[in-house]
Amino acid sequence: MELPVFTLAHWCILVAALLPIVCAGIAKSGMMTISPREGGYDNRDPRAWLARQGDWRARANNAQSNSFEALPFFFAAVLAAQHLQASPLLLDLLALAFVVFRVAYIYCYVTNRAALRSLAWAFAFLVNVAILFLGFR
Repeated sequence: MELPVFTLAHWCILVAALLPIVCAGIAKSGMMTISPREGGYDNRDPRAWLARQGDWRARANNAQSNSFEALPFFFAAVLAAQHLQASPLLLDLLALAFVVFRVAYIYCYVTNRAALRSLAWAFAFLVNVAILFLGFR
């Protein structure tokens, strides 16, 4: 029996799954050592604490939510392309492009570059659509 190959596309699935956690870390950065009474991070009620944040922390939290929302489509598209025996090289390149666009999206969101953020989101979405149809001939 031949062992399955762990491809770049698989690594991209892992990285994409970690991006929401990175966003949460950005939103909480610098606040972990400050007492919740003084406005620092409150691990007893993290969602309420994040909901009270503004500016770049709120945008990082919003990027976290959007990153979670993007995961199911990306996972399904990659797995469908693999199931349909799409070109592994092309799938790897498109999966990597998706992750790069999602990282750019997060950066643009946190740094308040709305037009570029929307462009990065659109490119990531279009790449994901391309991945979904990659296995069809």
